[in-house]
Amino acid sequence: MRDAVIVDAVRTPVGKGKPGGALSGIHPTDLSAHVLKALAERNGLDPATVDDVIWGCVSQVGEQAGCIGRYSVLAAGWPEHVPGLTIDRQCGSSQQAVHQAAAGVIAGQYDIAIAGGVESMSRVPMGASRSGGQFGEAYGPLVAERYDHYRFNQGVGAEMIAEEFGLSREELDQHALDSHAKAARAIDEGRFKGQIAPVTVTDADGNERVFDTDEGVRRGGTLEKLGGLTTPFKENGVISAGNASQISDGAAALLVTTRQVAERNGWTPIARFHTGTVTGADPITMLKGPIPATHKVLERSGLTLADIGTFEINEAFASVSLGWQRQVGADYDRLNPNGGAIALGHPLGGSGARLMTTLVHHMKDNGIRYGLQSMCEGGGMANATILELL
Repeated sequence: MRDAVIVDAVRTPVGKGKPGGALSGIHPTDLSAHVLKALAERNGLDPATVDDVIWGCVSQVGEQAGCIGRYSVLAAGWPEHVPGLTIDRQCGSSQQAVHQAAAGVIAGQYDIAIAGGVESMSRVPMGASRSGGQFGEAYGPLVAERYDHYRFNQGVGAEMIAEEFGLSREELDQHALDSHAKAARAIDEGRFKGQIAPVTVTDADGNERVFDTDEGVRRGGTLEKLGGLTTPFKENGVISAGNASQISDGAAALLVTTRQVAERNGWTPIARFHTGTVTGADPITMLKGPIPATHKVLERSGLTLADIGTFEINEAFASVSLGWQRQVGADYDRLNPNGGAIALGHPLGGSGARLMTTLVHHMKDNGIRYGLQSMCEGGGMANATILELL
């Protein structure tokens, strides 16, 4: 019986998604190629044996258009017979890529697949692929009619979630401070070194340097400082730039195969793909999907919440991850133990693979048997994945 295992996972450090950000001078296809090459080099992988590269990307326009998954393969210098696929499940795109790679391996369509994703938000602005048209968004009159011509907005949805779950501004700001503190501690203790492929970058003065540390982590924050930030989505609201995810650049990739193929190649897998699910949710609040997705993946896996030793829940907004924790009853100390998107950043199409890269290495480093990951997604969806340490 075939299974799907993750042999290795690698990511770039996450850069600030703005002009002058560490990765802003690198084309997203080249950024993708960087992690593909790093994954191959780390594992002695012959790229000619890869059956498919499944790549997540949200804003598939401009430099990220034209099937960036395929062009990333070519940019990496891999053989032309290696194909590439680009998928969009909004912020969960590269988590979905892992699901599809695992399904293909289990079904026998693939022996070796690479799953990952990229987003260069400094070069392709968020929402660039959705603007225009009568409704200003990528939905038509029937959707507008169904939802009473509501203008879908994730920030407004995050405010609605905070109100529904009774989350205060102070609680959300403290959650953000916790994210930065955990990420800073992970950096100081070298926890990310084994998963990051450093990138040589050139600054505005033409000087080269090695970029190897996530750029968005802020130290020394206080509730007073965060409390002074404006709330752009609602007057006197609770969601601010300080307790929301950062606009970022980054890429990540995972090597997925079977235990038998791994053994033939001399690889020692880190984890088994145990269970994966996806579900839809209310597209107005939009971001509550990880709650039903978690219930669904636990039910399908036969595991309980108590079996899970660590959780990666994307911090799109503090109300999403904190609301999830309160609603499902997970141990707060097991949530995003190395920081989340509020501190590390959220390069949209690359975030699912970034979270899973952090998850598998954390499980390996700490002997944690089961880990669970989930992400909210635009339009009201969420993926959930359970991995088992091998």
